[in-house]
Amino acid sequence: MHWLFSLDHALFHFINSTLANPFFDRVMPILSGNGVPWLLAVLLAAPLVWFFGSMRLRVCVVLIALAVAIGDPLVVGTVKSLVERPRPFITQPDARLFGKPGKGYVKPLPDGSLPVTANRRSFPSAHAANMCTVAIIAFFFYRRSGWFLFPLAAAVAFSRVYNGVHYPTDVLAGAILGAVYAFAFLLAAHALWDFPGQRFFPAAYSRLPDLLNPQTDKLPGSKSEIRDPKSEIDWLHLGYILIFVTLIARWIYIHSGIINLSGDEAYQWIWSKHLALSYYSKPLGIALLQKLGTLIGGDTEFGVRFCSPLIAAIMGILVLHFLARETSPRTAFFALVATFAVPLLCVGSVLITIDPPLALCWMWATIAGWRAISAKGTAWDWFVVGLAMGLGFLCKYMAAAQIACWIIIFALMPSARLHLKKPGPWLALVVFLICTLPVIIWNAQNHWVTLGHVAYNAGLTKNGHFTLSYFGDFSAQEFGLLDPVFFIAVLWAGFAFWKRRTEKLLWLFLACMGLPLFYGCWLWSFHSRVQPNHPAAAIAPMFCLAAVYFHEHQRIAKKILIAGLIIGFPVVALIHSTSLTKPLLGGKLPGDVDIAHRLYGWRETAQVVEAEHKFFGTNSFILADDYQAAGLYTFYSPSACAAVTNDTPLVYCLRDGAPTSQFYLWDNYDYQKHRKGQNAIYIQHLEYYKLEKGWLWKWLKHEKVDFRDVPSKEKTPKFLTEQFQSVTNLGIHEIKISDGRVFHRIQIYGCYGLK
Repeated sequence: MHWLFSLDHALFHFINSTLANPFFDRVMPILSGNGVPWLLAVLLAAPLVWFFGSMRLRVCVVLIALAVAIGDPLVVGTVKSLVERPRPFITQPDARLFGKPGKGYVKPLPDGSLPVTANRRSFPSAHAANMCTVAIIAFFFYRRSGWFLFPLAAAVAFSRVYNGVHYPTDVLAGAILGAVYAFAFLLAAHALWDFPGQRFFPAAYSRLPDLLNPQTDKLPGSKSEIRDPKSEIDWLHLGYILIFVTLIARWIYIHSGIINLSGDEAYQWIWSKHLALSYYSKPLGIALLQKLGTLIGGDTEFGVRFCSPLIAAIMGILVLHFLARETSPRTAFFALVATFAVPLLCVGSVLITIDPPLALCWMWATIAGWRAISAKGTAWDWFVVGLAMGLGFLCKYMAAAQIACWIIIFALMPSARLHLKKPGPWLALVVFLICTLPVIIWNAQNHWVTLGHVAYNAGLTKNGHFTLSYFGDFSAQEFGLLDPVFFIAVLWAGFAFWKRRTEKLLWLFLACMGLPLFYGCWLWSFHSRVQPNHPAAAIAPMFCLAAVYFHEHQRIAKKILIAGLIIGFPVVALIHSTSLTKPLLGGKLPGDVDIAHRLYGWRETAQVVEAEHKFFGTNSFILADDYQAAGLYTFYSPSACAAVTNDTPLVYCLRDGAPTSQFYLWDNYDYQKHRKGQNAIYIQHLEYYKLEKGWLWKWLKHEKVDFRDVPSKEKTPKFLTEQFQSVTNLGIHEIKISDGRVFHRIQIYGCYGLK
C-alpha cells in the first residue's frame, strides 16, 4: 500500500502547489463554501420550494435533504471517526491552506499531541460525498441537471484538495460513499413509499404512486385537495411523523454535546440530587424532571435535558389534535411547522427550564377547559383542568395567573358562567389548591423565603416608577424571540377577534387564556424589568388563536407562514449552533458577542478550575462567585460531580450577606462551618470585553476585531481577605473552545486558611 500513499501525496502536492495560481486562490475557497453563506441560501429557499415548487421539485428537494442529513453524520461521520486520518495541512509542512502559503502546518504540542483546534478527520471528504449525493438524486428527477451538478461536484472535490484540507483519496472515497448511500436511500425511500406510504398517506399516494417519477404537478393545498376529506388524514399523519422525527433529532442534538448546560440547568441538577417539597426560588417540578432524565441518561447533558424534547413533543401532539379538531388537519400541520421557526419555542424544546413544563400544563388546562365549558362538559373535565393547573404550579408559580384567565372567561362568556352553578369549577379550584400544599408546607418550614425572592424578582420591593426602557427592552425581545412576522400575526389576531367574540366563542376563549398573561407582562414592564420567558405559557394559546383566526383567511395566512419561516429558520439554526455563522454569514462571531455565549466553554472552564485545584491538594475546596457557576463547576468537574451527593461537597457558592440561593439553606454547603482552616481557590467570572466601535463591519469584511478596552487584573475582593487568612491572585485565564474562540475569562485566587 506504500505506493498508493506515495501517489496520493504526489497528487496532493501537484494540485495544491504546482497548479497554484491567483485565480484558483480566489475561486477554490468559494467552491468549498469558505466565507460563502450557502446554508443561509438553502434555509431561505426551503419555504419557497415547498409552497411554490412543483410536486417533482419538492419530492426531489426533500429526498436530497434527507439523504444528506442522514448520510453525512451516520456514514461519513462514522468512517471519519474510525479512520482519524490527519488532514494534509496538519502533517505536510509545505501544504498551502486556502491559498495561503506557510500556513499549512500545525505545530504539535509539547506532549506530541495536536491542538484541539486542529480538525484531524480527513478521510473521507464530506463535501465530496454530499455533492455527489445531491448530483445523483437530482439526476434521477431532472436529467439535464447532470450537465451542471456533476461538474460542480467534481469542482468542489478538486477545491478540497487545492485548499489543502483533503488528499485526493479522501475526495475519491467521499464521492464513492456519497454515490452508494444516494442509491441506497432512493431504493429505501421507494420501498417505504410503496407500503407505509400507501397506508398512512392514501390521498397523497393516489396522486403520487411512483415516488421517483412524479407524473403530476398538482400542489398539496389546492382547492380540490382541501375539499377532499381523504387528504386531511395525510396532514395529520405527516404531523405525527414531523413530531417524532424532531423528537429523535433533538435527543441526538443534546447528546452530541454541541452546547453546554446553562447556569440554571446545572444549579437545578444539584436540586435533583437533594429532592424536597420545594426550593428557594422554584417549586419541585424541575427537580423531579431532571431526576427522571438523569435516571434514564445519567449525569450527562443528555440526561439533564432528556425531558425537554419529550415535553415539546407532547405539546406538539396536544396542539396538533386540538387544531385538527377545531379547524382542519392541514391548518394544524402548518401551525405546527410554524412553531419550528419560533426561536423562543425552539430554545424551550432543548433547554430544561421551568417554562416548557408550565407551558405544557397551561395548554393542557386550556384544551380540557374548552371541553369543560361546553354543554357536554363533565366534572371529570373540570378535574383535569384543576390537575393540569396544579401540576403547572408545581413547575412555576406563574401558573396561578391562569385563575385570573378563568375569571375573565366567566366575565365575558355567559355560557361559561352557567357552570359556576355546578360543582365542576369549584372541584378544579380545590384540586389546584391541593397541588399547592407542598410549596406551602416547605415555605412554612423555611420562613417563607420564596415570597421574598418572588417579590424581589417582580419588582414589588422597590418604589414604583414609570419607565420606557424596560418596556422597550421587553417589546424588542418578544419581537425577535417570537419571530417578527409571527409576532405581528399573533397580535393582529389578538385584536381582530374582538369584533366576532360573540359568534366565535373559541376565539374569545383562546384570547382569554393567552392575552391576559402576555399583556400583563407587557404592562408590568413599565414598572420593572420583565424577562422574555415570563409570558411563555401564553404563547401556545396565542398561536392557536392566530391559527383559528387565519384559518378563515387562507391567502394572507400562506404569505405570513412563508415570510415567518424565511426569517425564523436561519435564526433557529444559529441558536442551535452559533458556529453556523460561518456557513450562514461567512465567519464566526467573537465569543464575547456570541448570542449563545452562556452555553459554551463551561466544560473547558471546569477543566482549568480542576487543574488549579489539584495544586491545593485534596483537603481544599472550590469557591464560585455565584450559584450558577457553582452548579456548572460541579457538573463539569468529575471529582465535584462524584461528591455532589456527599455530606461534604467540593464546590461551594460564596456566602456574603442574606440568602440568595438554595445553597444558603443546605447545611452541608455552609463552608464557613464545615471547612474552617482549609484552603480554597476562588473563581471570579469576569465581564465580557467590549469590542471596538464598528466591530461588526470589520467582522463582516473578515478583518481582525480588537477590544475597546481590556480590563486590568482585578484587585483582591475585600470579602476574601475577611474570610481567609491570606489571598494570592493567580491571574486571569482565557477559556477557549475547540475552534479557538475565547468565551470566558476567569480570575482565580488562591485562598489560604479559612477563618
